[in-house]
Amino acid sequence: MQKIARFEKVSTSQFLDGMSDFKNQYTKEETLNLYEKIQLPKRATVHSAGYDFCSPFTFELKPGETIKIPTGIRAFMEDGWVLKLYPRSGLGFKFRLQLNNTVGIIDGDYYYSDNEGHIFAKVTNDSNENKVLNVEAGTGFMQGIFVEYGITMDDQTDGVRNGGFGSTGK
Repeated sequence: MQKIARFEKVSTSQFLDGMSDFKNQYTKEETLNLYEKIQLPKRATVHSAGYDFCSPFTFELKPGETIKIPTGIRAFMEDGWVLKLYPRSGLGFKFRLQLNNTVGIIDGDYYYSDNEGHIFAKVTNDSNENKVLNVEAGTGFMQGIFVEYGITMDDQTDGVRNGGFGSTGK
């Protein structure tokens, strides 16, 4: 296996910014406590392709409900690689947990964005069996897989990213 990437926590201030949707649920002190407990993604076994991302807080999703989760994680990767994000297989199978953009794509240059490359996940419980999903803080809910990619021989791209979702091409 090639070692081509590393996970890091974003800064405390970036995590606080990312948690702005939850300011009525957590005090600043509680949010800082959540930050301290963030775990870097890791593989469960030596043959696992996916790195498990754990939720920084406990959440519940009823069927049809959606939540945007600031993971507190960023990923540095060498050129020619991308990080693809998917729901954990068991949660997708049991609860039809879906990422709202189907597959999250984290480009290598996202690491250098103003938001420090903070990885967010917007997920929906798409259960049609009326199942409520409960995820405890520190529990894996999403997995990331590093994939090598190529470009066309006549590629002339010279754009530079400075932002997150939908920022390229602007």
